[in-house]
Parts: sequence; structure tokens; C-alpha cells
Amino acid sequence: MKIIVGLGNPGREYERTRHNIGFRVVDALAAAEGWSWKRGDRDAAGGLTASGSLGGERLLCLKPQAFMNASGFSVRAACSFHRADPTDLLVVCDDYALPLGHLRIRREGSSGGHNGLEHIASQLGTSAFPRLRIGIGSPDTDDPADYVLGRFPAGTEPVVAEAVEKAVAAIRVCVAEDVATAMNRFNRRVSPPPPPEGGAGDGPESSQTEDP
Repeated sequence: MKIIVGLGNPGREYERTRHNIGFRVVDALAAAEGWSWKRGDRDAAGGLTASGSLGGERLLCLKPQAFMNASGFSVRAACSFHRADPTDLLVVCDDYALPLGHLRIRREGSSGGHNGLEHIASQLGTSAFPRLRIGIGSPDTDDPADYVLGRFPAGTEPVVAEAVEKAVAAIRVCVAEDVATAMNRFNRRVSPPPPPEGGAGDGPESSQTEDP
């Protein structure tokens, strides 16, 4: 059993905010597969779940229904009920340190200040679980909390929609193949700057991922 966790805050007032893009991704995946959402109890500590088979793998989508900084309760319950290892998770969340629309997949890592990731790690006793971060752009205010709880400007919707679509595709690759393949395919690659004019250089340029 693989568990795809979309992070967000429950409630109509938080719908389609930057912080809820994780919800939006798992909603898109469930809709594409024709899976219905239901409220879990022992299996998800009140979170919403949708499940089915994807590429021959049994898959559970989870939307914790506690606020972001208490997301780990639902994730821990789902892992315990389904006897899933943290490495069987893929947590989808926003990241304001990434440019809008960029994806970054990692096998493990720090929370980077993200309250949802931090609480999940504290509840599981480890940060060694895969995560898919989606860039929401840098805050244009002095208060990151105010920024992430705001909605995307209307003009950015095509970029956001494309990022959601790519995130769903990345999840499919993670499930059907593996996280490493998805990292190589979806993490945004950047080319190093050219050597100074007149410099000898060390050979042909190569691209590298943002996450080695």
C-alpha cells in the first residue's frame, strides 16, 4: 500500500489558497481515477481518504482534516492501520522557497520550516519519507503566513494548473516506477552559468538538478 498525502487546511475559507495546493493535487488524482472521498476513522484519524489501484499498486490518497500543524496525527493513523512504512508515503505540499510551478521531489529531508512536514516527522519519529514540493513563489509580504494563506492571483492560474497536472504525473511515476525516476524526470533542471569570457573552462557544460 502506497499512501499519497496532500497537505492543506480544512474549511471553505482555505480552498484554493497557496497552502492548499497539496489538497488540489490529490483531488486531481482522485478525480482522474474516479475515486470517491470518504471520511476515515481508525484508518485516518478523521482525514478524508480515496483509494484504488494504480499501475497494479494499491494506493490510498489522504487529506488530513486537522489544520496543517496537526497533519501528522492523520498520517500516523493511516500508516499504522495499513502497516505502511514511512518510505511508502509521498507527501505533497507547497513550498514558497521554490519559484511558482517548479516541482521538487526528495526521498527525505528537513521540514524547511513547513509546519505540515514538521508535524508528520514528529509523529512518525523520522523525516525519512518522500515528499513532493510545489513552488508557490516567494512571499511579497513580510509575513509568510499571510502569503501562503492567500490565493493565487488569477493571472497565474495557467501556471498553477500546469504544476498540478505535472505533480499528478510525478505521483504516477513514483508509484509505477520509483522516486528516483520521478526526481530525474520532474525536478526542474538548471544550467550552470557560462564561464567568464576568455576563461579556459573545464569541458562541456552539464545540467544539474536543484536537488542532487
